[in-house]
Amino acid sequence: MAKFTLHSIESAPEASQSLLQGAKEQMGMVPNLFAVMAESPQLLEAYQTIDGLFQKAGFNSNELTVVWQTINVFHHCHYCVPAHTAIAKTMGVDDDITPSIKAGEALEDEKLEALRQFTTSMVEHRGDVDDDTVAAFLSAGYEQRHVLAVVLGIAHKTMSNYTNHLAETPIDEPFKKFA
Repeated sequence: MAKFTLHSIESAPEASQSLLQGAKEQMGMVPNLFAVMAESPQLLEAYQTIDGLFQKAGFNSNELTVVWQTINVFHHCHYCVPAHTAIAKTMGVDDDITPSIKAGEALEDEKLEALRQFTTSMVEHRGDVDDDTVAAFLSAGYEQRHVLAVVLGIAHKTMSNYTNHLAETPIDEPFKKFA
């Protein structure tokens, strides 16, 4: 595997430095994912932008976590599963969501389970799902905008999951207890 640089604010390309500084100010640290992505300022900026947009796409904290973790688990992302477990804790997400998704178990909440199933189907079939799959998702109480929001979530997590696979991104210390 190619060795990828974990950039600091100082070592990062100039166009990434303010993005890393903003992350440090917001999170109190520069996550290793961002440190790797900093090599490509465009990727880092796109990832951060899509993250912000996805969080405004009409899902609550539990739903965001279901989408993120369903994709992370599907892609076997060694970094994002523990990172989003830690993030879920700070967001007040129900504690049973991530363990259930990791175990491949149905979620107790029927609406969240419909979201998990739809997200899984979307990733598994690369967006080529049948009308019945979409109808089942919509009948659970979601709207067409949520169908498209899942597409946005997939784009978001694919960027990080693929980056972490390529770079073998080391898990940050605060996330290790969730690995």
